[in-house]
Amino acid sequence: MSGEGLAVIGALGLARLSARGWVPDLVGGMTLGADPIAYAIAAAARAAGRPLDAFTVRKQAKAHGTGKRIEGCFRPDAAIVVVEDVITTGQSAAEAIAAVTAEGGRVLGVLAVVDREEGGRAALEAAGHAVEVLVTATELGVR
Repeated sequence: MSGEGLAVIGALGLARLSARGWVPDLVGGMTLGADPIAYAIAAAARAAGRPLDAFTVRKQAKAHGTGKRIEGCFRPDAAIVVVEDVITTGQSAAEAIAAVTAEGGRVLGVLAVVDREEGGRAALEAAGHAVEVLVTATELGVR
């Protein structure tokens, strides 16, 4: 969540979306891990003159306030990339995908900063979701 980290991740994330050919309207995922990633990518897009907004998915809808599970700039029929800080089992991304599609979003794929290489990416891909990662645990030398 450092300013420097947000600048780096935002720029790298935006570049990877472009390289993959994904042109989302929105980026977001499960709070709390996905929040800084989504906001950083949206800010990098804004700086580049490109429209791209962010949203967050709560673990469950709150009983007060808006009562929504998805907060932020979400809208039905939007093209969406679900973002993650790390992929381990893939469960968090799968929950975000389920929430987004239940509300009418069209998921293009999943973008994660780190793939821990513990089966999550394979599980998401087996479920039919394209996955892009910035770096793997092996590349970081921690596996």
